[in-house]
Amino acid sequence: MSTTYDRLVDLLVDGFAVDRAAIRPEVTFEELEMDSLFLVELLLVIQSEFGVKISDDAAVPTDTIAHAVALVDNETAASAS
Repeated sequence: MSTTYDRLVDLLVDGFAVDRAAIRPEVTFEELEMDSLFLVELLLVIQSEFGVKISDDAAVPTDTIAHAVALVDNETAASAS
């Protein structure tokens, strides 16, 4: 898909013990059994890993992996401008 997607998958697998086979762009965090608290922690890790600022409420459990990738890509583009 993209470098951002690949890095996010690696973060989920290595940092949060998510099964790599379960991760697809259209899968939701809820389907991966991740709640709101998990998402806050994930967003903090994403901010550190990608050097972007994303608000704690930018993602909800019903969002997809592709949505999270788009959040990172949008913030990366905005901070580069």
